[in-house]
Amino acid sequence: MTGIELAVGLVAAWAVRKAKRVAGRADAEADLVLDAGMDRVHEVVAARLGKDPALEQAMVEAASEQGEVTGRTRTRLQLALEEQTEQDPGFAAELRKAVEGVQAAAAEAAPGARAVYGNTFNGPTAIQSGDHNTQHNTFGS
Repeated sequence: MTGIELAVGLVAAWAVRKAKRVAGRADAEADLVLDAGMDRVHEVVAARLGKDPALEQAMVEAASEQGEVTGRTRTRLQLALEEQTEQDPGFAAELRKAVEGVQAAAAEAAPGARAVYGNTFNGPTAIQSGDHNTQHNTFGS
């Protein structure tokens, strides 16, 4: 996964978390650190993209009843970020640093843990993480 894809996932996750936490922030210290990092990614992206329709649509979708950003909107947001990073190496470096900050905060909050950010799953889904795990899933009858 490229830095741009991670940034898109973080922006989408930020928007969903923001929509769900209108009344306040997370209680856990680890969540506060991750929130701060995700806030930074959003600030970098929003400062660059401004009123870009893809970013605005992501915010609308995150605040919707479904509470998720569609794949199409993520793709549009990714294309907008790719274009901006290609045009401005300074912005690319700033975005990369912000994404790396979230990754570092996640690693510090749970050393050795793996994390999934901003993914949307529709239908039966299973996630397996860690080393040498075994997981058996049966769906249906």
